[in-house]
Amino acid sequence: MKVAFATTDGINVDEHFGRAGMFVIYELIQDGYVFLEIRKFADGRDAEIEETKGRGHIHDDRVQMKVDKLEDCKIIYLTEIGGPSAARLVKKGIMPIKIKETVSIEESMHKLFETIKGAPPPWLRKAIENRE
Repeated sequence: MKVAFATTDGINVDEHFGRAGMFVIYELIQDGYVFLEIRKFADGRDAEIEETKGRGHIHDDRVQMKVDKLEDCKIIYLTEIGGPSAARLVKKGIMPIKIKETVSIEESMHKLFETIKGAPPPWLRKAIENRE
């Protein structure tokens, strides 16, 4: 199961979904997790999404392109996400997880792996069962 992290530095979960210029992708495997790749949408913040905010379908199309490029992930950790973007993710079967404080990607993956080994909540159990 692939997990994405909205990040500015590749180390911490510290960015808003729309603003995120990059996402770090990990894969949960039976005995742990492995780093897969970095998916870059922009250098720094994603200006294409920020600059089109409030411009109707132009903005919506940009957000949808980002969602589509992350559709193989089952979970995305982020600091903030707007309601319409969250709905787009959920429609694709992706669970957005908002974190309150900056946390390392490594720590987040470790906690997720430990949760899966224990008694995961129903939404996470479903994501695990539906992984490719």
